Amino acid sequence: MTLMEKARNGKTDTIMEEVARQEGVEVEFIRKGLAEGTIVIPYNTRHKNLKPKAIGEGLTTKINANIGTSEDYSDIEVELEKLRVAINNGADAVMDLSTGFRITETRKAIIKNSSVPVGTVPIYQVAVETLQAGKAIVEMTVEDIFNVIIEQAEDGVDFITVHCGLTRAGIEHLKREGRITGITSRGGSFLTAWMKHNNRENPLYEYFDRLLEIAYQYNLTLSLGDGLRPGCLADATDRGQIHELLVLGELVDRAREAGVQTMVEGPGHVPFNQIKTNIKIEKELCKGAPFYVLGPLVTDISPGYDHITAAIGGTMAATAGADFLCYVTPAEHLGLPTVEDVKEGVIASKIAAHAADVARGNPLALARDKEMARARKNLDWESQIKLSLAPEKARKARKERNTRERDVCAMCGQYCALKIAEEALN
Repeated sequence: MTLMEKARNGKTDTIMEEVARQEGVEVEFIRKGLAEGTIVIPYNTRHKNLKPKAIGEGLTTKINANIGTSEDYSDIEVELEKLRVAINNGADAVMDLSTGFRITETRKAIIKNSSVPVGTVPIYQVAVETLQAGKAIVEMTVEDIFNVIIEQAEDGVDFITVHCGLTRAGIEHLKREGRITGITSRGGSFLTAWMKHNNRENPLYEYFDRLLEIAYQYNLTLSLGDGLRPGCLADATDRGQIHELLVLGELVDRAREAGVQTMVEGPGHVPFNQIKTNIKIEKELCKGAPFYVLGPLVTDISPGYDHITAAIGGTMAATAGADFLCYVTPAEHLGLPTVEDVKEGVIASKIAAHAADVARGNPLALARDKEMARARKNLDWESQIKLSLAPEKARKARKERNTRERDVCAMCGQYCALKIAEEALN
């Protein structure tokens, strides 16, 4: 019995109780959200050291950090360090997007060492292994795809991105409208090439019931990927993107009927003024399914600072109702992120998520900011550092720039407004 089925039968368990404690809500709130499909808890029982996290309506905004190797950088130890840094700085989940050597070994190491849910994009492994076998990506078979999905589920993956809504009809919409950047999703490009070469429908769409059977067996959460997400602002909210979302809404219904947890992925590059519309459309078409967005990035011209661009968009998206933010690092559009890039990306995304939670009136977020305000008024530096989203950086800056032992900072010193006002008023 899946978590969704259990919830529909009116039952709760220790997993639901744990996430309810984390969120400061009643366990019945979690059970009801699971039953309706507005909350998901990615949780594969084969992931032994997992601490469950809930994603969805009425909960704190969660963030994901992408890690994983490439063919140029395939050091598993480096990826494990990225994992450690991501979790220590507040990532609620990670995705292993490895396309380098030793993909299976890398994934198993990440799952073994991760206390947060781990996601993957199985089509990446299929493509890599097809090329390694001396064949073209378009020669991968339907069995290749489903065998890898089962393999990853057996390893303990908690959620998988599957581009099930990318259909031949959607590609025609895309071609007729025209795009500047075309298809920027790797998984979307692999499947598009396969469909055009083989003159067949997307196997993840055609055999969606088979996918549901696997997801049911392993309690996998399906993250329905956006293969036609816009890769630049000019392509945002076009017919290809919306057609895919229409299909995903129908697949969400089918997944819920099968008792399988599902969330929906979203763009991408979106002008700031279109973000609310994108969230509203997804929530309507997909009947409240948790929305997992990349950024969104609100400008195309900030390579090196795209973590900031994404944080701006992410704040608006989560305020409007997005539930899960995929971080963007300073290396986005430039190369594979370093350990430091991962850290900066996670912190920027955490800021966006927290700012949105405050705007939405989340009691946990509001309480944390009030506690920080009191610590600042009291010139309680240790509490300020502990309450910050980047305590390590805050402590370092305090130590390096305040060489004299005193309760004020080096910016204002004896002219501290808080201290002067406190003395005057009391």
